[in-house]
Amino acid sequence: MKKIAVLIKDPNQQYEGLRTSLGLLLEAASVQMFVLNHPVINMDEAYSDNMGFLDEMEGERFSNNMVNVEKHGFQNISLDDVAVKLKDADVIIPF
Repeated sequence: MKKIAVLIKDPNQQYEGLRTSLGLLLEAASVQMFVLNHPVINMDEAYSDNMGFLDEMEGERFSNNMVNVEKHGFQNISLDDVAVKLKDADVIIPF
């Protein structure tokens, strides 16, 4: 199974990054989604539902922004730990 890291650094690409993560999970890949340096800016019902699907499909979601950790259930991660995880990824998709 391929390990794929989806890096979301552009706040305007958060939804596309999440949708890409979900699509990759449907293809039987292991997906880790990272929202870096900013809070989720559009936590509407659809985004929230899709994050629930990501969790149900055993995708992982990380953020170095404590708002995402405290309000939206992301796993806290430092940039140093992101670098370690990226070394293990087969594919890195930046947004």
